Amino acid sequence: MTNVILCGGSGTRLWPVSRENLPKQFLKMFDGKSLFQLTVERNRKYSNSFVLVSNEKQYFMALDQLDEIKLEDYISIVEPIGRNTAASIAFAAFSVDEEEVLFVTPSDHLIEDNEHYEKAIKAAYEEAKKGYLITFGITPNAPKTGYGYIKVKNCNNDICDVESFKEKPDEKTAKKYLEEGNYYWNSGMFMFKAGVYLNELKKYAPDIYEAVKNACKHIKKRDFMRIKKEDMLEIRDESIDYAVMEHSKKIKMVKSSIDWKDVGDFDALYEVLPKDENGNTQNEKLLALNSKNNLVFGRYKKQIAINDIDDMIIVDTPTALLITKRGNGQKVKDIVKVLKKINPEVVKFGRTVYRPWGKYINLEDAPNFKVKIITVNPGKRLSLQKHFHRSEHWVVVSGIAEVTIGDKTFLLRPNESTYIPIGEIHRLANPGKIPLEIIEVQVGEYLSEDDIVRIEDDYGRI
Repeated sequence: MTNVILCGGSGTRLWPVSRENLPKQFLKMFDGKSLFQLTVERNRKYSNSFVLVSNEKQYFMALDQLDEIKLEDYISIVEPIGRNTAASIAFAAFSVDEEEVLFVTPSDHLIEDNEHYEKAIKAAYEEAKKGYLITFGITPNAPKTGYGYIKVKNCNNDICDVESFKEKPDEKTAKKYLEEGNYYWNSGMFMFKAGVYLNELKKYAPDIYEAVKNACKHIKKRDFMRIKKEDMLEIRDESIDYAVMEHSKKIKMVKSSIDWKDVGDFDALYEVLPKDENGNTQNEKLLALNSKNNLVFGRYKKQIAINDIDDMIIVDTPTALLITKRGNGQKVKDIVKVLKKINPEVVKFGRTVYRPWGKYINLEDAPNFKVKIITVNPGKRLSLQKHFHRSEHWVVVSGIAEVTIGDKTFLLRPNESTYIPIGEIHRLANPGKIPLEIIEVQVGEYLSEDDIVRIEDDYGRI
């Protein structure tokens, strides 16, 4: 069995902790591991291999996190733009043998791997081998309005026929679903043979099938499978639910009593985070007086104090602060929608920005200068590049830097520095075995990240 992990998504409902550059599935909020890493570790014992489907921004982040947990056997499919799950799963299905059973999972769910999880997977596997498309339904324990629902009939033990899929309901409708008893939360997890899924996609969404099949003919193969942007643009944006699951006559649902949480917003996050005796989320830098049932999230060394407030969400980051009432977690996406128009940078990036070669942290951002800490991973290098509007000063803090400026290449060691004039071709590389850290000071009248001309790049960027 192959575990297909869908790594896309920007996690807008967890802004400002989650940004487009570092979405929720890659945040290390659970004992030093991310939801993405927990997904891989949870499914390792059930899967012979993995297929990762991600976008260009997240691909190298995923690779770094897989290296941390020592996963080596996987295929990576990189999409330049998102076209939803019907296409993403089709790319994965085309990449393996048609008889291979695919276990499709999102990368941002929190699930306890116990006997219930194993039981559900084994039951789904037996049905998938028979040629069915399997969806996993979670037994609901509350009238949740943030989840879709599945209505079932003709249940035989834990296997049911699917009568219909339901959109996220209001609270009144959700209570009605629980009272009727034949409704389950839609987990977004699926299992089927690769060939069965492709045949059903061809039958019910032939345009998506043909567009994906055509795109596969032009895939650029490096260490990963990169889809051409012009081919992705030809694919209709559609979920697997709408494209296939709501139409197919081969659908079965496995009833699952697993401990499953879609950590999609701060209300869901509040449920899984440890709390003190007053129901406030635990934070060593939090002083909470006469306050209860608050989610207070701050991952930095700032002292936070609250007094006489209850049932609030307070999320503090170096570049943005969110304050809202608990119960309104779903509405954070509306804030992000407005911010994309008036301040798009704060939606895309936090203070720390991850790149294929490492990361940088913005320390100071003024009108005419910017200060960063740049970390280059061992053996990695930035693109050969130049800037039209800024000069740069580099000071090595730790490690050894290999610097190219014009036609000269030389090494810098800790406390040594160099200067790159405006318009000069240059490159920074780490030839050593430990991370390279430098302080970069940019000076100029225009300091945005789009002032870069890449002449040569190891990662295929332009």
